[in-house]
Amino acid sequence: MSPAQTPTPTDAELEVLKCFWRDGDLAAREVHDRLAAHLEWTPSTTRTVLERMRTKGLLSRRDAHGVAVYSQTRPKVEVLSGLMRRFSALLDMDEALPAAAFTGSQLLSDADIAEIEALLNGPAKPEADHGDA
Repeated sequence: MSPAQTPTPTDAELEVLKCFWRDGDLAAREVHDRLAAHLEWTPSTTRTVLERMRTKGLLSRRDAHGVAVYSQTRPKVEVLSGLMRRFSALLDMDEALPAAAFTGSQLLSDADIAEIEALLNGPAKPEADHGDA
C-alpha cells in the first residue's frame, strides 16, 4: 500500500494511533486504559474501534500468550504526511503544508519531520478513496 492508499483515520482512530506511536504494540486493555478517561469509552467500544482499524489496514493483531496484541501497520510519518496532503488538497493549495510547521510536536522527532517533508515533496500521488470503511 503506497502512502496515497493509506486509509484516512478518523479523529478517534488518530487518538488510538498516538498510543501505538508512543508505546509500541499494545493489548486492547492497554489501549483502553490509556484512552478511557479522555474518550469516555467502554472496553467493548475500544475493542470495536481496534477491530475497525484492523479492517481498514491501520492495525494488525496477533495472539501472545492468549492475549490479542495490536500493532500499527503504517508508519507514523506515512499516516501524517497523507493527512497533510489531504488537508492541503482540501484547501486547494498548490503545495503541501511544510512539515517544519510541526517542530515542537511531542510525537515527532526531527528525523520524523524530515521524513514527512521528503514524502510531501516527492512525486504527487493520486488521491485514494477517503470514504469511511
